[in-house]
Amino acid sequence: MSELGAPTRRPYRVGYAPGAYDLFHIGHLNILRHARSQCDYLVAGVVSDEMAELAKGRRPMIPLVERLEIVRSVKYVDAAFVETVPDKVETWKQVRFDVIFKGDDWRGTPKGARLEKDFAAVGVDVVYFPYTVHTSSTQLRRALDVLSEPLAAPEPFTAERR
Repeated sequence: MSELGAPTRRPYRVGYAPGAYDLFHIGHLNILRHARSQCDYLVAGVVSDEMAELAKGRRPMIPLVERLEIVRSVKYVDAAFVETVPDKVETWKQVRFDVIFKGDDWRGTPKGARLEKDFAAVGVDVVYFPYTVHTSSTQLRRALDVLSEPLAAPEPFTAERR
């Protein structure tokens, strides 16, 4: 709110924050919080199980319907959209956002450069937010994989091991 009580205008009208949002963690929350601070209306794009498998080579641990409900329930999110196509510009044609938010792990990469070029052509800005290095779904998945590995059988006790 401004000093006169009028709503403060944010830099963008409609923002879009895509992600798998698997094993929802503080990095996901940070992206959504920062994104909402930059736009009047935030749409979170939740990648379908099939799209996540195509992009990452594995299906999410949490099914789409549950990830969608989690993301939809975050107070910074005004709407959640299921992303079913790999081309973000095709998604833009359906959602019509002014800005797309990504983690800065995309900045300076070929996929980030392609995203910037594709969206510049339709007048959409790409804004990067700091990537939460110490927590990621990949790290959480690795930890769960280690915890779920069967324990090695103990070596049999022999008289020689005394």
